[in-house]
Amino acid sequence: MPAYTTMPISAQLRSDGIDHQIVPLPFGPAHPQQTLFYAPGSEIYGQGEKAGTIYQVEFGAVRVYRLLADGRRQISAFYLSGEVFGLEADANHHFFAEAITGTNLRLFPRSKLGDISQELFSLTLRSLTRAQEHLLVLGRQTAAERVAAFLIDLAERQGGLDQIDMPMSRMDIGDYLGLTIETVSRVFSKLKDKGIIALPTLRSAEIKKWNALQAMCE
Repeated sequence: MPAYTTMPISAQLRSDGIDHQIVPLPFGPAHPQQTLFYAPGSEIYGQGEKAGTIYQVEFGAVRVYRLLADGRRQISAFYLSGEVFGLEADANHHFFAEAITGTNLRLFPRSKLGDISQELFSLTLRSLTRAQEHLLVLGRQTAAERVAAFLIDLAERQGGLDQIDMPMSRMDIGDYLGLTIETVSRVFSKLKDKGIIALPTLRSAEIKKWNALQAMCE
């Protein structure tokens, strides 16, 4: 079960006692906010539920998805530390959102934010851009191209470092890229065998040959 807290953001620690880097607030520190911790796999909101809150990931990771008519899951986005989600065009959520790992969120009720039209416009444009980029990834012809584009995007969102944290599972990646889990695992193995990436753990990757990876996306 999620647990609410009104502890000031600057003073928060995870239950393991590790201090986490504070990410910038999307609307400024003066706006009302609450923090909420979700255990791995916990639902943040469901499709069809009322949408009145904007969320920012303080630490952890979130997947946003929709269930198709045949029962398959299509993940539309992943959100990492500092990123904002929950923006809707109307009063209801059109997707499900779940915590991938232990995740702390900042909650910003729309009703208490006042006039934030400029901030919301900027966030909406960023969400639109990311959605368009995802469509471009899905339009790539080969599985290797999709996985390469995914790794580059993930690395850029984590500061352009060679070492990438991948909190999502291989199944999550497959549901995001329109691939089977077997195909995702096979592509990772091929990239590793070619020395393009290393896989120190199941949930991390290291880019060894940026140029080779980028060439696969061109």
